[in-house]
Amino acid sequence: MNASPPQFCATVRTFAQQLSSTRRGARLARLLAVERLTAWEMSPRVIERAEHVVAELAANAALHGRVQGRDFLLALTLDEAAGTLHIAVSDTRGECRPAVPPERGPDDESGRGLLLVDALADRWGTEPRPPSGKTVWAEIDQHGERPEAVSGQSGSQCR
Repeated sequence: MNASPPQFCATVRTFAQQLSSTRRGARLARLLAVERLTAWEMSPRVIERAEHVVAELAANAALHGRVQGRDFLLALTLDEAAGTLHIAVSDTRGECRPAVPPERGPDDESGRGLLLVDALADRWGTEPRPPSGKTVWAEIDQHGERPEAVSGQSGSQCR
């Protein structure tokens, strides 16, 4: 009798939800992301990093990417084979491409969100979302330590 070796079946898990482009929608995006990642049994360290990234990207979508009457989209993709969590937040203001701002003063009350994303994500960037929107994405690796080099894409900045 020959027994075949056990095979690992890698899965890709996805979650997507449209949310109102408001502070309440941004807060709900963070809460939904934590709930979903907990259900996927991700490590607390990854969940904590992802929670902050989602909070910042969703807040930016509600504040800088808002178009009256249009929602933003939160999408999470967990690729277990690659060990990568992909976070994407899409809004309808494609002309406002995020960029890490120049040095901020100690009394500045805003402008540090993308610095947090840059520090917490292993990679992040933006891409157009036709016909007139954009997607800001970030990836967090589940395995190993965070690499020193982080890439961010820049473009015109909207405030």
